[in-house]
Amino acid sequence: MKPFNVLTAVAVPIDQPNIDTDRILPARFLKKSRNDPDYHKFLFHDVRFCEDGSENPDFILNQNAYHQAGILVADRNFACGSSREAAVYALIANNIRCVIAPSFGDIFFSNSFKNGNLPIIVTDEISQNLRRQLREQPGAEITVDLPAQIITAPDETKFPFDIDPARKERLLEGLDDITLTLKYENDMAAYEKNRAASRPWSIPAS
Repeated sequence: MKPFNVLTAVAVPIDQPNIDTDRILPARFLKKSRNDPDYHKFLFHDVRFCEDGSENPDFILNQNAYHQAGILVADRNFACGSSREAAVYALIANNIRCVIAPSFGDIFFSNSFKNGNLPIIVTDEISQNLRRQLREQPGAEITVDLPAQIITAPDETKFPFDIDPARKERLLEGLDDITLTLKYENDMAAYEKNRAASRPWSIPAS
């Protein structure tokens, strides 16, 4: 998993509240492999593309100013709905590493940290402020400094944000569930060695 440190990227304002995971990644794409070269096209597919497969010019990610977006600034309750880790995969496939919103679907919020995406909870006022600036300056950048826990808006206003220390460590070091466990590989080996010596009866017979 790619570590997350400081991200400066074009940010996209998503003004609709309650965008669910089926909107982010329609259910029919759930069986697709993350290695599919077209995986990036599944993000917001049904509103991003027309029936003939052409890009919908009215959808914000298809506008020239946002083609290189790396951050979404959304309204409340982003990614609510069903448990769908693939919704995070689709964001990552589009090089979107951070979503800023007043609230998130709980499962999406948890899945994000496990896959290298940083979800940041801000107040409604801050979300509205950021989205207003982005609408007024299409293609404007936001900087997210994870070590300092600071968002820098297009107008250079800085907003602090909170994050669980353990989740922050995971992102900074690029640790998924497996690599996080492997950090303690030596400790686990030492424990098993000591257990075999001190409590041999607890070792299953081979």
